[in-house]
Amino acid sequence: MDREISRVQLWCEETLPPINMGRCVSNQGPAEQGASAQRSRTRRLGGAMRRTPLLHGLPKEVAVLSAIAFFVAIGFGILAPALPIFAKTFDVNALQASAVISSFALMRFIFAPIAGGLVDRMGERIVLTSGLLIVATSSAIAGFSQTYLQLIAFRGIGGIGSSMFTVSAMALLLRVVDSNQRGRAASAFQGGFLLGGVAGPAVGGIVVAISIRAPFFVYAGSLFIAALVTLVFLSRAQLHEREERVSQGQAGKLQELRTALSSKAYQAALGTNLIAGFVSFGLRSSVVPLFVVEALQRGASLSGFGFLAAAAVQALVLLPAGRMADTQGRRKALLFGSTATAIGMIILTLSDIAVNGLGTAAVAGTVLFLLSMAMQGFGAAFLGSAPSAVVGDVMGGKKGGIVVATFQMMSDVGAIIGPLIAGLLVDLFDFNWAFAVGAALALIPILLVLRMPETLVKHGVSKTQDDA
Repeated sequence: MDREISRVQLWCEETLPPINMGRCVSNQGPAEQGASAQRSRTRRLGGAMRRTPLLHGLPKEVAVLSAIAFFVAIGFGILAPALPIFAKTFDVNALQASAVISSFALMRFIFAPIAGGLVDRMGERIVLTSGLLIVATSSAIAGFSQTYLQLIAFRGIGGIGSSMFTVSAMALLLRVVDSNQRGRAASAFQGGFLLGGVAGPAVGGIVVAISIRAPFFVYAGSLFIAALVTLVFLSRAQLHEREERVSQGQAGKLQELRTALSSKAYQAALGTNLIAGFVSFGLRSSVVPLFVVEALQRGASLSGFGFLAAAAVQALVLLPAGRMADTQGRRKALLFGSTATAIGMIILTLSDIAVNGLGTAAVAGTVLFLLSMAMQGFGAAFLGSAPSAVVGDVMGGKKGGIVVATFQMMSDVGAIIGPLIAGLLVDLFDFNWAFAVGAALALIPILLVLRMPETLVKHGVSKTQDDA
């Protein structure tokens, strides 16, 4: 009987205009009406995706995850500039203020393997929603902090939730798409973060003007919205159905990780993500603002223009980068990204050399700095999609929480040690030493990519074997 009602409802939705849908809905029970509402939301989401080039032809889960990424990034973009300033209100030094940021990253790194295990046991949807709610709640409570220790403790708890969100979102993203869609899917997900990351600081000044504590509550609100989007638009039944289709013969999780680690393609993805975290999230984020003020002797606004140039180029190249990974191969896209990142770091090194040789009055240093940031933005577009696509190929569409967690941990390691090593080199020598080390390390992924096989599946033929 229930099956017959479902057939009738499906006929109504496909044949009747919206004005007559009430005749069918009025004859349904609560379960059927809930399913009808879910399908209606899916149709509206599908229409929006068809109008968005970055999402066209991709499963609707990609659009949902990209929207979630946007809400997470816009909230964090509002909070990040205010966080050290708020920490300083507790009469702490610069190192202690920076530790508030490091505690978040450190807890992300420590909890990543546990998050991967939770994904494999409980599923991405539950872990994703739980992680968002943990970060939202801890951020709201952190806004009420009365001591420095309370602030650093609640930020650390937020890092646990962030790890759960990141690992589960990436694992789900790579599982719901086919091999020839993973590059574009990763680009769309990255685009959500990029758009939110640009929009957040743009309105952050207005929020901070209200109160130095206000960004915490806005960040919490954006995360609650992201959690609501997860619950409304990610169907548990559909995700379970996808898992059923690929779960046959899946090995134990540790064996799965060992198998992945034996793959030269997965090794290249890990190395690329490690160096990207070191260079982009570690060295560049911590040293470049100081370089602009102390070496170039320009205003802090030039640093903002440099990061804006990187973000603008990255946004322009996102779609072509994802398409290249899906049509011409992961290996070619990885080479483009790794080479561009290395060239960008070399140009940044030359920027400091030009300042030392020609003086700060010369424009060569400034021009080279902006060029290097644009080049690194170009590389980031490829490194945001191709390595993730390789991990998805290695997973083969199965739940791979521990495989994704290990991949994510590499970026966190780079982001943690990057600022420390770069700061030490600047203190002992000069900025060009820190940039030169970054350029040398950026060459390592190129060597790893050159020895990896192609993992893109074309015409039903897989190329994931190292000896292929």
